[in-house]
Amino acid sequence: MAALRRLGRSLLPPGPAAAPGGRRGVRALRRSPVRVLPPQKEQRAAAEQRQSPREPPPPPLPAVERSSAGPGLWYEKAAAGDRRLGKVVTIAKSKKFRDHHGKVLLEGHRLIKDALEAGAVLQTLFFSTVGHLKELPEAQLKRANLVKVKFEDIKSWSDLVTPQGLIGIFSKPDHAKLSYPTAQLTSSLPLLLICDNIRDPGNLGTILRSAAGAGCEKVLLTKGCVDPWEPKVLRAGMGAHFRLPIVANLDWESVPSNLPASVQVCVADNKDGGAQAETVPVLRRASGAGSAPGNLKPPVKSKPKAAPECENEEGVTSACVPELAGQYYYENWTQTPVAVVIGGETHGLSPDALHLAASTGGKRLIIPVVPGVDSLNSAIAAGIVLFEGKRQLLRRHKQEDERQKFPIVG
Repeated sequence: MAALRRLGRSLLPPGPAAAPGGRRGVRALRRSPVRVLPPQKEQRAAAEQRQSPREPPPPPLPAVERSSAGPGLWYEKAAAGDRRLGKVVTIAKSKKFRDHHGKVLLEGHRLIKDALEAGAVLQTLFFSTVGHLKELPEAQLKRANLVKVKFEDIKSWSDLVTPQGLIGIFSKPDHAKLSYPTAQLTSSLPLLLICDNIRDPGNLGTILRSAAGAGCEKVLLTKGCVDPWEPKVLRAGMGAHFRLPIVANLDWESVPSNLPASVQVCVADNKDGGAQAETVPVLRRASGAGSAPGNLKPPVKSKPKAAPECENEEGVTSACVPELAGQYYYENWTQTPVAVVIGGETHGLSPDALHLAASTGGKRLIIPVVPGVDSLNSAIAAGIVLFEGKRQLLRRHKQEDERQKFPIVG
């Protein structure tokens, strides 16, 4: 057989010489075809290969646990690690946030209840026990987002020494849309208060509380006063924000339009009265109810019309401030209606306040103190003057009623 095979190969015509690496060529023909990718797809595929294995997707958020606190009243239980309370409290304490987003923070049962009864819009209420909800108006709660949190969480974010377990986020109230208590409206007197450069939150809150207690018709806050919705002002006010209208951030040009017609504007001052001077334009320094005389404050920048200028003996030009006729606060000074300006302790009364008082025939109300004693706190001075004004107005009304009942026959 071997001989026959050799004979057959010898009879075949000679073929081409085997090329070197012939076996490799055969192997190449046996390989599977390669897919050619476009440049973009090729780059994308290479990038996917270089990437590390993808992280598993985050687990789904746990379902919100909701419970009922009464018919139609549902609340949400905050889960562990819920940071909404801390975030909301932090940003709501910023004046920039309050002005930009129109939200304010109220804390405590009394303040939140007064706000709800006045018609303020509650957005979110954080509470520690369900019993707190039963003490608040149910109709307003049904329209808000209620979140139950631990008392320790409220305590850690509260500004109160003894937190009550209630923190509410409200839409910034509009004084024109609030409904004030009937008792406050029936006891209201034609007595208004203008706050000028009251920058201490505690003082402003106490002044607002005194104004509500005296039965003031309205309170005006000029530019330069602290924000009335600052948490410290709210705490010191003890609900006064929802008992009488408070118009804030006014420049002196817009103050007269917020006053009733034929109003007389008086200013509270600690300057010693002595002889009562006539209202003549002289160069003097403006002093406030809570500051010693001698604090000069430049005119308010927001007022486009510059105050009249005077030149003193040394030739120095300064704002010409009218000298108002002064009298002691317990003497008769009330007319119907009347407004009182209280100045801050640091900057005192501004020249604009004195010009407004002079233009209405107002007076400078002097609160005498013992010589050598520092001037009164602005909140104390406001309380003294407002309640004296209330006493005089009530006496005047009583006298007018008696005249009507028993007219004098000529």
